[in-house]
Amino acid sequence: MLWSIIKIVVFLALVVMVTFGASYLLDLDGGVRIVMAGVELNLTPLKAVMALAILILGLWLLMKLAALLIAVLKFINGDETAISRYFDRNRQEKGYRALSEGMMALASGEGDVAMARAAKAERYLRKPALTNLVTAQAAEMQGNRTKAEEVYKRLLKDDRTRFVGVRGILRQKLADGDTETALKLAQTAFGLKPAHPEIQDTLLRLQTGKEDWSGARETLGAKLKHGNIPRDVHKRRDAVLALSEARDIAVEGKTVEAREASIEANRLSPHLIPAAVMAARSYIAQGAPRYAARVIRKAWDQQPHPDLAAAFAAIAPDETPQQRLKRFGKLITARPDHRESKLVEAELNLAAEDFPAARRALGDQVEKDPDARVLTIMAAIERGEGAPDRVVKGWLARALAAPRGPQWICNNCQHIHGDWAPACENCGAFDTLEWKSPPLNDVISPTGIEMLPLIMGDMDGVSAQDVVRVVDAEIVPETPDAPVTPDEVTPAEK
Repeated sequence: MLWSIIKIVVFLALVVMVTFGASYLLDLDGGVRIVMAGVELNLTPLKAVMALAILILGLWLLMKLAALLIAVLKFINGDETAISRYFDRNRQEKGYRALSEGMMALASGEGDVAMARAAKAERYLRKPALTNLVTAQAAEMQGNRTKAEEVYKRLLKDDRTRFVGVRGILRQKLADGDTETALKLAQTAFGLKPAHPEIQDTLLRLQTGKEDWSGARETLGAKLKHGNIPRDVHKRRDAVLALSEARDIAVEGKTVEAREASIEANRLSPHLIPAAVMAARSYIAQGAPRYAARVIRKAWDQQPHPDLAAAFAAIAPDETPQQRLKRFGKLITARPDHRESKLVEAELNLAAEDFPAARRALGDQVEKDPDARVLTIMAAIERGEGAPDRVVKGWLARALAAPRGPQWICNNCQHIHGDWAPACENCGAFDTLEWKSPPLNDVISPTGIEMLPLIMGDMDGVSAQDVVRVVDAEIVPETPDAPVTPDEVTPAEK
């Protein structure tokens, strides 16, 4: 409102000033006399001012016409002028409009439309860095991989678009399964943009697939440096790579280097079970059982595992079952409520022929989590306590049909592995194996009925191997040769 009033006041002031000036000029005496080429003009002061204004306007128009003429001549000559800039702006407007339409068509899944719009945009813009990418993606969408590869190769010639070209060809090689070429392209792309998360992950996956553990550790370090991975995850995965490198060194027969590498892997991640097992066995081979026990206890506190128990047993292989049960006491009491602790204690009591203690150690696992290993231990307990063969076979029959228990399972694809590996053998995902129960029950367990590794000696002539042989034998229903009395029926059969 205030601004409108100000504008009105200014306009009125200008009108007043013009009126006052005109009146003043009309009241003036005299005038302007112009003589030119025999022509004489006498102008009053007001007419003289008006003539001066018309003269100035004419000169301005003349100068503009002269500038327009010069611009036309320059345009014809090919020089940059306002006219050329006008046409350039018009061309750019059409080109960017076509490019945006091509990108929209690409997002809508219309590959042919996207290619046509990209070609039109290239004609107007002449910027292949923008249009070639749309063309390549549209060609891939149409299934024309030859055209896409051709465009990606054109992008390689420009420093500004080289990374895009390398990445495009890399994706094609990965789709073709050409991991050799893909690895070289990934290394090239990583050299161009070492902070790119997708390239880092792709290179790491390819390097682990080729078992290039040292190169994978460098790539993992780059991920940490550029903030693409948390420090704790980096530490664990670096330990996984160090462990893999140690295993390869051990296969080559370089025992000393393998020991050092396994101990380094355990230092990086003390809770990584395979690293702890390998480091412990390295210490055992060096004659350092105290260090081996320390490594196992630290990992056991985090997650009890059968492999840790087996490595702990290997510290003193010649001890008696009673001595072993006593030595395992500290390990078991560290996690007394854990399932693995209960099973190990039950196995140790079986080895010591203390079958009631084995039953007590097993606790409620038969009702709570009756997998093959639990039911096999129950069969051994019943056999040790002198139960009839039909009772033992009943437990073993249940064990064959029971879930197989925890195993190494890939969190990415749920593939089950017999042994731990740094990468999933099915989907190739790195560091995704976890010790847990499988989602399906029809799998073979590496730690099923054979998971009595700590049972030593005979149980009145009946060893754990006898129980395993019963499992391996074909189980058929028994024919009722004689009636079963109530005294022969066990609580398990009820």
